[in-house]
Amino acid sequence: MSLTHLHDRERGRCGVVPKVRTWQLTVGAAVVGLALAAGVVAAAGPWDSGQRKAERQWAVAHGPLGGVHHERPAPRRPAPAPSAPAVLAAVGGPRTTSVKAPATAPADLAETLGPLLADPGLGPAPTACVVDLVTGERLYGKGATTPMTPASSVKIATAAAALTALGPEHRIPTTVVATAEAKEIILVGGGDATLDRAGLARLAERTVRVLRDRRADSIRLTHDTSLYTGPLLHPIGPNDNIAPVSALMVDQGRNDPESTGDAVRTADPAGEAARVFATMLEGRGIRVTDTPRPGRAAARAVPLAQVFSAPLSAVVERMLTSSDNDIAESLARQTAVATGAEADFAGAGQAVTAQLRRLQVPLTGVRIADGSGLSRQDKVSAALLTTLLARSADPAHPELRPVLTGLPVAGFTGTLESRYEPSSAGSGLVRAKTGTLTGVNALAGTVVAPGGRLLGFAFLAGGTPSPGAAQPALDRLAAALAE
Repeated sequence: MSLTHLHDRERGRCGVVPKVRTWQLTVGAAVVGLALAAGVVAAAGPWDSGQRKAERQWAVAHGPLGGVHHERPAPRRPAPAPSAPAVLAAVGGPRTTSVKAPATAPADLAETLGPLLADPGLGPAPTACVVDLVTGERLYGKGATTPMTPASSVKIATAAAALTALGPEHRIPTTVVATAEAKEIILVGGGDATLDRAGLARLAERTVRVLRDRRADSIRLTHDTSLYTGPLLHPIGPNDNIAPVSALMVDQGRNDPESTGDAVRTADPAGEAARVFATMLEGRGIRVTDTPRPGRAAARAVPLAQVFSAPLSAVVERMLTSSDNDIAESLARQTAVATGAEADFAGAGQAVTAQLRRLQVPLTGVRIADGSGLSRQDKVSAALLTTLLARSADPAHPELRPVLTGLPVAGFTGTLESRYEPSSAGSGLVRAKTGTLTGVNALAGTVVAPGGRLLGFAFLAGGTPSPGAAQPALDRLAAALAE
């Protein structure tokens, strides 16, 4: 890739069932199932009777009910496994004792991980943290509290903050309102970075029905992006990894709506979305009398139509699985809006940090400069990431479960689909968020260890010679925890 920034490419879409290539995935699912039944892990695996909860909610959101908050009747299924005990005790509170699991001695991990961390592919001073996700016990640490540039692994923090502020059922709206006489309609962006042409077409259809009821056959069109403030461009500048951050966009501002991953983006996502919307209205018999222009909806504007994103749980899963930068920045802004902070890069970073503080995670030296991890000003520690993973496994925080279920599966999904050979011990058992910038590589997630023990890990490396050297070294570290 050109530019100074290498970044995780999108490898899959939320809801795609991974193809089975090795025995590890079956074994991993069985082990996690047994652990669930024993009360060790609650909902930490990617499947719930074959489908993630957020995926079912996504299907509901895209069904005939549209964005209305309705659940379809659930099919009959076995009773759920009992909930796990608390993963981390509150500060000053008692710690819950877990079901006995095979011991993983810190001395053993030091002997195993020490030589692997010395791999020159990891640069001069990689940091590491490994915890038991049930007890919260730290099993291994090397520079665990040292702030490091995390690259895309910071998306774990972005996801946790958004889910804490908004809840997993929250849906992001895109709305059309009108002046009282219905001569002008305003397309109001709510910050949904997942809005595609199909969703915009549903909004156009609903808008046209209302306009026809009002006997309006021609209108002026304005688009409103006032929900977000500050510069549109990420500080790294124009980049195929991310569109200008706008409260209104369609297909993430991609010039080719069929493209995925790195792709050329429009400099004006809101204007492009409005132009596409105008074409959809005209194709349904409503004449748009002028070129769509930016504006702001009046306080007394009359609501006409609305569509919603999938539930936030599904949006978070998609963001983590494919390392989607546009969604990540949207979630950071949504966190700012929900908490009354300024909805720009600085305000979003402050809002995310405030939500992390609510979760009582270690924040010494932490700086959240963006939601995606494209900024080299981001600083987090391995201890922060593993604590967030532990919070996400804690039954006291069910709203955070998508942080775990959205992690790519080694050798099967998302940004880990092409990593881990079928013969690797980590294939199917490691689930982790990747991170890649030039000279920066990271891997943070969960792994099923021998005996069914679920571990959380974070490995952060700076000054790395290349992704080709660093990524296999990180993969070996995570795989070693499964052996």
